[in-house]
Amino acid sequence: MVKEAITNGRRSHGHGSEVTVMVASTVAPALPVQEHRLPLSNLDLILPPVDVGVFFCYADPGSSHHPSAALKAALAKTLVAYYPLAGEMAANAAGEPELLCSGRGVDFAEAVADGAELRELRLGLPDESVEQLVPKKKDGVMCVQVTKFRCGGVVVGCSFDHRVCDAYSFNMFLVAWAAAARGSSASPGPSFHRSFLAPREPSPTCAGTLADRLFVPVSCAPAPPATAPDAANRIYRVSSADVAALQESAGPGRTKLEAFTALLWQLHARAASMGQRSCCMGVVVDGRTRLRRDGAMKAYFGNVLTIPYGVIGSDDLRGMALADVANDVHRWVTEAATGEHFQELVDWVEAQRPDPTVARAYLGRGSDGEDATACVVSSGMRLPVGEVDFGWGQPAFASYHFPWPGGAGYIMPMPSARGDGDWVVYVHAAPEVVAVMEEEPTVFKALESSYIFG
Repeated sequence: MVKEAITNGRRSHGHGSEVTVMVASTVAPALPVQEHRLPLSNLDLILPPVDVGVFFCYADPGSSHHPSAALKAALAKTLVAYYPLAGEMAANAAGEPELLCSGRGVDFAEAVADGAELRELRLGLPDESVEQLVPKKKDGVMCVQVTKFRCGGVVVGCSFDHRVCDAYSFNMFLVAWAAAARGSSASPGPSFHRSFLAPREPSPTCAGTLADRLFVPVSCAPAPPATAPDAANRIYRVSSADVAALQESAGPGRTKLEAFTALLWQLHARAASMGQRSCCMGVVVDGRTRLRRDGAMKAYFGNVLTIPYGVIGSDDLRGMALADVANDVHRWVTEAATGEHFQELVDWVEAQRPDPTVARAYLGRGSDGEDATACVVSSGMRLPVGEVDFGWGQPAFASYHFPWPGGAGYIMPMPSARGDGDWVVYVHAAPEVVAVMEEEPTVFKALESSYIFG
């Protein structure tokens, strides 16, 4: 079912263009949903109420018609299995967030970019380009915007509530939606079995555990700055050769992500202000294969994340070899990448409820509690760029978009749509960090239109 309304809501100005929403509608699941409540898991509850965006650019879908009709029909079919995305956030009796699976639907905007061609967008500067293409969610769990350009190009942008699912889960949905649009057979449906993340009984002691060191009740967390620091948003490209060279410099046995994180840690140290004697660096770790090595959680839809981190003095970081920094990253990532830690985290959250909690990596604190520059790295290498084909071919470009309001930086590397091993890196960081990254002579390269569209 689709409810439509005609509108002339102009979103914002881009580089030489203005995006205008022409039609706003709500796409409900193709089959009725019996209203019910789905509790969030304990690992959902560690996420703040923030939205994550993702967008896909198609150079030429090959049709003079707006592709929205096919996308909406496929979305309605896909929401039958992925019904939580068509629901709403509510509160339980304890005041905690939970899902109201009501079949409300997904807000769907159809827009046009007046007088612009897709290749004219400066995607490397998302504040002026991407910001107008990824919709702002007002209600519900998810929203979509499809923007058509004068050249025939199309951008499909989505936003979703991070408390409901992580990027792994949303990738499953994207692949299923694209398959439905192509008329392909459906992939196995998602699992919402919260029993995978049930706390142990009786609950073991949580004090002093790794979970207790990585997370803290909001009531015990240090107060954030009175005003959030300004942040710059960028999208860069990194060549496959530079990724390989970075991994080699990090030493034997180090992953590409560990090497990349080590480099970022040192760059943050270079950019640290005089009042920030330490740098805090975190990495998002997925726990599906750690909790269940038999693959039982492969289709689990929700959040299965932890965020280990390390703190090193800025002066020390600047003087360390990259391999030594990568060794430290490897140490604390490996410590958290175990099934025991994820079960321990589930138990720890249970012991705090209903008090909300927060990852310490986001707080920007040094070992002595002083202010520190902070950043979290989240791998987007599973972004299924080649599989998000709605029947028009693969996208020419894709990226997450996460200009979140927190004080810590957020950096996400993803595979380039070219499929040649290059990376696309989304950066949300302090302007001084961005300046240092752009001074780096080899790794972070500007994202030119010619690289994307040839």
